[in-house]
Amino acid sequence: MATAAMVVQVCGGAVPCVFSSKMHFSTSWSGSHLRSFIRHKTRRAATCFKVAYSSRSCYTSNIYHLQRVTQHNVASNSLKRVQCNCQRADSVSGLTSEDGNGAWYVENNAKEYRSTSGNALLEFETMKGSSLEREAFSSNSKTPQNGTTRDTLQKDIAGSIEDEAWELLKESIVYYCGSPIGTIAAQDPTTSNVLNYDQVFIRDFIPSGIAFLLKGEYDIVRNFILHTLQLQSWEKTMDCHSPGQGLMPASFKVRTVPLDGDDTAIEEILDPDFGEAAIGRVAPVDSGLWWIILLRAYGKCSGDLSVQERIDVQTGIKMILRLCLADGFDMFPTLLVTDGSCMIDRRMGIHGHPLEIQALFYSALLCAREMLAPEDGSADLSRALNNRLVALSFHIREYYWIDMRKLNEIYRYKTEEYSFDAVNKFNIYPDQISPWLAEWMPNKGGYLIGNLQPAHMDFRFFSLGNLWSVVSSLATVDQSHAILDLIEAKWSDLVADMPFKICYPALEGKEWQIITGCDPKNTPWSYHNGGAWPTLLWQLTVACIKMNRPEIAERAVKIAEKRISKDKWPEYYDTKRARFIGKQARLYQTWSIAGYLVAKLLLNNPSAAKILINEEDSELINAFSCAISSSPRRKRGPKSSQKTYIV
Repeated sequence: MATAAMVVQVCGGAVPCVFSSKMHFSTSWSGSHLRSFIRHKTRRAATCFKVAYSSRSCYTSNIYHLQRVTQHNVASNSLKRVQCNCQRADSVSGLTSEDGNGAWYVENNAKEYRSTSGNALLEFETMKGSSLEREAFSSNSKTPQNGTTRDTLQKDIAGSIEDEAWELLKESIVYYCGSPIGTIAAQDPTTSNVLNYDQVFIRDFIPSGIAFLLKGEYDIVRNFILHTLQLQSWEKTMDCHSPGQGLMPASFKVRTVPLDGDDTAIEEILDPDFGEAAIGRVAPVDSGLWWIILLRAYGKCSGDLSVQERIDVQTGIKMILRLCLADGFDMFPTLLVTDGSCMIDRRMGIHGHPLEIQALFYSALLCAREMLAPEDGSADLSRALNNRLVALSFHIREYYWIDMRKLNEIYRYKTEEYSFDAVNKFNIYPDQISPWLAEWMPNKGGYLIGNLQPAHMDFRFFSLGNLWSVVSSLATVDQSHAILDLIEAKWSDLVADMPFKICYPALEGKEWQIITGCDPKNTPWSYHNGGAWPTLLWQLTVACIKMNRPEIAERAVKIAEKRISKDKWPEYYDTKRARFIGKQARLYQTWSIAGYLVAKLLLNNPSAAKILINEEDSELINAFSCAISSSPRRKRGPKSSQKTYIV
């Protein structure tokens, strides 16, 4: 057996923390590998510390100091974990799991474990598949009918891939003061240049959180929601300028720092990044929108509505809404953002009103309206929210939609129209229609363009924006089916050897040089510039289930299963057909793993997708119909005191 010695220091004080004399671990987190446990009580150390949050209450936390002293004979290459029972004060109730159980992974030999266990799993699958095949054919000299052996092998391999994915997802869990709080972006053992891949990203955790919810593991999602909420109020400044209140961080990291006044004790703190340290220094607009979507999913899946009803959570929702609904100079209902403020977080020419942000914005507005507690003080906010929903849905459906008929209409546009009744409202020049689009657009199908600004339409197909427009009902039913029709018609371009292209087509030549600034990471058909991202599997699956066409997602998942495990779960794939692992892709990328798991879970239980789907209600449909039938020109004059739906 492996022998180990550890020193565990527990910081006590007003909020005591006691290590249980009988160490144990949760069966839901346990894997199939051997684990060693330490069963030592140690001295009480320094007093507790407080983390102060701007404009919020101070929360008292317990500090745990875990120091590895020696480690010998690690033949099993397994991860070790220690767990304790902690008694928490009422002041931190709701920030951690109710039973107070916490755990740490001891990361010794973690990299070796990941690399060796992956190879061992592949060898096991090969031997197991060969054994099953021999057994099937030895029992009958004739070839099995209806592909029964092949089906059995495929199911067996898929099951092994799922088991591996769950083990990797559990390894990626990050703990704060003993409680699971999120998952790190990647655990690539082949590179020493970590950058910020060892942090918990808001957007990256969404598929992980959904996977845990679908498995009944609610605590980690609850902790993530509440702890990131506290970070919302942190002071965030760059070059003496602070963004608006309500901004959620792009990511955060659990750091261990010495406790003031005591050299023998340490404390854990959460260190958020609001874009001050990010490449390009861009604030994450999508973080707050994803947070609201995950909050609703948690309530629907767990049945625990107490979290969204908390005063601090209600305040957090309102802060995000006020930040997004603030008045500005823009004449459009769409959200105006800079380049790189969402999943595509590098310069890719999406500044302005990118579809991805609008789809998430619309979905977050619907989720927030569903969760907001009725109060007299929030009547104006609710009214503004409803007005924006109607205006945004009308704008996207009317002006972002493109199919062969609309393309022909744009081709015949007249320009320089100065009129309230102009057909070409945004003065789009027909010459903007690229030759690739005229050839690529199928007769059956269509999609929502990537961006719309005065005299500019970005005709690129952006996958996440289109898929989430289906999920959120931002697209109409007919448009949603047409988007899936286009995906089927252009399967070789959007899926090919690995799902799913983040955008199509790639920027090349002079266009790539001008728009990306010659970005060496976003070269044609790589990374955000036409790369294939396996994590998009889960959004595709939700969209297909909503439209009752799950066979499309099933087909994509089967393609992914052919190589994603063998390729060690890369972040993205390169080349036009996704033949190569991305040249700078991280291996064991957590949201690639979680995206696959969510897709499998939802295909096995399609009804569970309702926690993510937004159904359009009758009020919006009626208001939208009124907007279409009304005159495009608003009456000019003083603003009426009576608020109505405005388009």
